[in-house]
Amino acid sequence: MTIRHLRIFIEVADSGKMSIAASNLFLSQPTVSQTIKELEQHYGVLLFERFCKKLYITEQGKRLLSYARYVVNQFDDLEENMIQSKHVEKIRIGTTVTIGNCILSNILSSFNESNPEVETYAYVNNTKIIEEKLLNSELDIGIVEGEIKSSDLVCIPEVEDYLVLVCSTKHPFASRKEIKLNELSGVGFAMREKGSGTRELFEDYMLKNGVTIKTKWESNCPGAIKRAVLENQHLAAISVRLVEEEIKDGEIHVIQNSECAWNRHFSIVYHKNKFINKSMEDLIEVVKNYKHMDILEEVKTGWLVK
Repeated sequence: MTIRHLRIFIEVADSGKMSIAASNLFLSQPTVSQTIKELEQHYGVLLFERFCKKLYITEQGKRLLSYARYVVNQFDDLEENMIQSKHVEKIRIGTTVTIGNCILSNILSSFNESNPEVETYAYVNNTKIIEEKLLNSELDIGIVEGEIKSSDLVCIPEVEDYLVLVCSTKHPFASRKEIKLNELSGVGFAMREKGSGTRELFEDYMLKNGVTIKTKWESNCPGAIKRAVLENQHLAAISVRLVEEEIKDGEIHVIQNSECAWNRHFSIVYHKNKFINKSMEDLIEVVKNYKHMDILEEVKTGWLVK
């Protein structure tokens, strides 16, 4: 089994057809077919089911695909680092939408200041997508607020954060000191998209307490969610960091969870087999040292109670 075997296997899995994979790799179809057969014989498993001239990857195939992507990516990194005499070091950072909108710029500025020779690439999406890209070796390191499911990833909680319920200062809830949890049933919410760590934390809490959420607006853009709150009188559960400006301007009213059940951390995530070089160590230290003042200090808020 060689790197070449794995490259061909990945191309077949991605394209779904031997003929397409052969064309993309400038190989003959029999060569591609023989390579897959050799892999199956080597590992003693069936990698693809073949029905009606179509290929369907098996569970064993999916398992190999995850490892193959990682091994090929690491091999390419090795080649690039060892062969290029004037190599520019790169680090690919993935963050979730909340982090991308509130602290990523500061983190990158601090890191670039102390590591000007390192080229950074930043990618922002929800927790589920960041996790997938880390598993596929498309990113080197992630900073997320949601729960990481895969045991192949190391997840280290570092930066404190918490969700708050927000509404417009014109909303009826804004004039009340306490809001009963069951009063949220049937009220219109502006929600993050599925796969978001923010949405998962809030939905799990509401489900646990038997409260049904009425989603009226769904977006992966915090700005759009804030507009729905301000202009359409929806409620939203959102990181307190994302509404700091609106709180200071008196546009948004904050309702805190009296149980502190929405407290969470932004976590550093990377593959358990990832080699942590000096640049990654420096980036991790920047994240660990990130400080933020209490946004709600001296701010009058409401409280969500049961």
